[in-house]
Amino acid sequence: MRATTFHPSRRSVLAEGAALAATAALPRFVQAQTSEPIRLGFQLHRTGIGAAYGRWYERTALAALKVVNEAGGIAGRPVEILFEDDATDPRRGAEVVEKLATQANVDLIFGPLFSHVVIGSAPRAGELKIPYLVCSEGYHVASGKLNRWVLQPGIIDVRAQVTAMAPFVTSTLGKKVTMIFPDYAFGHDHRDFFSAAVEAQGGEVVAKIAIPPTETSFTRYFPRIPSETEVLYHVMVGPSVLTFVKELGEFYGSGAKPQIFGFIDSLEAVDIGSPGLEFLEGSHFWEGQCRMLQPDASEAETFYRAAVGVDANGAAIEDPKNVSCYGHMFSVWETLFAIKQGMEACGWRGPQDRQAFVEAIEAITDMPAGRERPQGAKVFNAKLHQSFGHQFITKLEGGKLVKVHETSIEDGHYESDVDYTAMSF
Repeated sequence: MRATTFHPSRRSVLAEGAALAATAALPRFVQAQTSEPIRLGFQLHRTGIGAAYGRWYERTALAALKVVNEAGGIAGRPVEILFEDDATDPRRGAEVVEKLATQANVDLIFGPLFSHVVIGSAPRAGELKIPYLVCSEGYHVASGKLNRWVLQPGIIDVRAQVTAMAPFVTSTLGKKVTMIFPDYAFGHDHRDFFSAAVEAQGGEVVAKIAIPPTETSFTRYFPRIPSETEVLYHVMVGPSVLTFVKELGEFYGSGAKPQIFGFIDSLEAVDIGSPGLEFLEGSHFWEGQCRMLQPDASEAETFYRAAVGVDANGAAIEDPKNVSCYGHMFSVWETLFAIKQGMEACGWRGPQDRQAFVEAIEAITDMPAGRERPQGAKVFNAKLHQSFGHQFITKLEGGKLVKVHETSIEDGHYESDVDYTAMSF
């Protein structure tokens, strides 16, 4: 693999894909009209509170890039990815969009995860009229608050996720729920939509505890959990997630505690077997994609896992202590293949076809499972610029995250009057 530095920034790395075997199941080679590489900008959380995600998003992007280029690139043209660090900061994010679009001259931009960064960056993408494909899961895209240049085809939004999973929580674990969530847009999505979904199932959210995402100690928040709580719902992010979960265990000790349902965000990049996490045995987790290899894993899943270099426990094959962000990073892989699909559908020649590319993505409906979508089949809703797909609930049993429930695509559907296709470019 060849790497080149993007001179306007010391943190940018230009990665050009090389060969990777076993690509027969990928789309056929399309003859290129030019040999000029397609340049994709990647807005990367290399530093800041999203750095663990950024490390694995970059690794996943490079793995997908190898596969795409081995299969003939996009429309027969080689593909390059230019990474630029946004420090997981919304102001820096807008600057990164500007730099990638105007100095690096990329064809489009993809990759950001954290919702406050997406919300802070998307307006600049709209002003520059450059496609901006986010690998997040907040409701910010489907809410309609962004612009027509912003799309999310590679991961399902929070509203759909919690709508799909609330029936399992209330029917299996309990109906009186306390929520602990980060105090910014992503956490607010959970607060609002999970509360509504629980109430729709006849349950009640008895407390909502918001925690600043940069908090480093959490003990003072736990006494606010009402004694009547039957289910403790947690979704934390950032570098202190292990501290959060350990302190939660210390708070409850060996005594009685509510059923615990956690979004894997609270343990992304964290070894589930870390000392102090024993109290989580028997608790449940949402996972966008099951970190630990399941017995019914598809061929596409095992191909993807091997390509990214992740072992059966969800860690880097070269270092079992380097635990992946497996519940989210598939979105990078799937978004790159959505970019390929959109560019080939619109007959991509260059930046003059950016609007045609957005319209080509909007024309997508069914997105079948396969090597391009190892997380599973999806349906793309053009009006919302958002895909809908399956969700997974696992239970920690004997130190292993075992899948106990998979939702259908339909379980996550919700009513909305948003229509990006009616908006101007």
